[in-house]
Amino acid sequence: MSFRRLAPYQVVVDVSAALLLGFVSLLFLDGDLPGGLVVLGMVVAASIRRLSPSLALTIAWAVALGEMVSLSTPGISNLAVCAVLYSVAAYGSERAKWAGLGSVALGAISGTFYVSFVQTSLFGIDYNVYGITDVVRILLQLGITFLGFLGLLGLPWAAGLLTRARSTARVSREAQLTAERETARAEGDAARAEREAARAERDIAVEQERNRIARDMHDVVAHSLAVVIAQADGARYAARVDPTSVDEALQTIAGTAREALGDVRVLLGQLRHSQGEAPQPALGDLDRLLDQMRGSGLQIDHRVHGEPQQLGTNRQLAVFRIVQESLTNALRHGSRDAPVGLFFDWRYDALHLVVSNVVRPVTEPVDTRATGEMRRGGHGLDGMRERATLAGGSLTTQDADGRFVVHAIVPTLALTQEVGMIR
Repeated sequence: MSFRRLAPYQVVVDVSAALLLGFVSLLFLDGDLPGGLVVLGMVVAASIRRLSPSLALTIAWAVALGEMVSLSTPGISNLAVCAVLYSVAAYGSERAKWAGLGSVALGAISGTFYVSFVQTSLFGIDYNVYGITDVVRILLQLGITFLGFLGLLGLPWAAGLLTRARSTARVSREAQLTAERETARAEGDAARAEREAARAERDIAVEQERNRIARDMHDVVAHSLAVVIAQADGARYAARVDPTSVDEALQTIAGTAREALGDVRVLLGQLRHSQGEAPQPALGDLDRLLDQMRGSGLQIDHRVHGEPQQLGTNRQLAVFRIVQESLTNALRHGSRDAPVGLFFDWRYDALHLVVSNVVRPVTEPVDTRATGEMRRGGHGLDGMRERATLAGGSLTTQDADGRFVVHAIVPTLALTQEVGMIR
């Protein structure tokens, strides 16, 4: 197991955060010896998560197994596992990265079994079976528990993978630019410098493609997990009244997860093998997206004004992703009692896209399971602005009077052709 070289401040930050987690965990500890050893082990794993991700993952697994063998009740210190999985995907070796993915699946299975059949007081599943309805209820509760563990462990690993891709692209760009400058200075040959510049442009194009794939992966993961968790929560509450009525929710969960898995596999294949572009969603796929969001409990008021104009493939993709990200944010942070406004204003020179929703009052709790993070700024808004800019348009946001409004302007082909004629 190798050790990474860290700056002193990085070591201080990791150790301080781990000690803080241990202190908070001890406040809620009953005082038993096994529980104290679990807290100590998780603190050690969190302290060295960036110094040696592989060793941290090994320690976390050993502590978790010891916790289950001693029949201890899981505590706050177990959150250190999420930090370890993020670090394994972001900073670990290739073998450690895929070991982390295997740990996500195995951990979700082990956690579901432990809290459902060993520590049954945590969820209170009634295993008395009097008919087919009780069988459906038990299977549904087990499935929801498994999905919860899968989201809790899988989201940090996916976030670490995105961080790894961005870091690799940045290092590659810096190394390439440095090599280009040194080569041009040493040789002093204009023709050679021109060839090297052309190669640098190709590498920059590859980097831009990787950044595009990273943005697509962010959109796919964030949107799909938000839909899956929203459906799972609704199914859990519906199961208490009528377990047979949750079939539609489970079908939506399965369909969304299956589509997300296919998209992620394609994106990872592009990152690994530099494959050609895969089919991308267009405006014709908006109806399916809106049906999916409505199935998650989101009310959408979709209106269209004007005659639709022709948009290129990249601009259709930009419009689709902006709508997808805006509706996902509305599902996470918006009020479920008011509909989300989706307005397409087709003009001769551009499409004006407006998405507005009522913001959830600060007195209402924010479902951090659906967001994967506290309510704070992420990469979604920056990604939407970048997509609009690359499409030749612009995007602005406004948060006032209890509503959050996204306004995107995307030029049409009519304006592009007119500008080309003038030139």
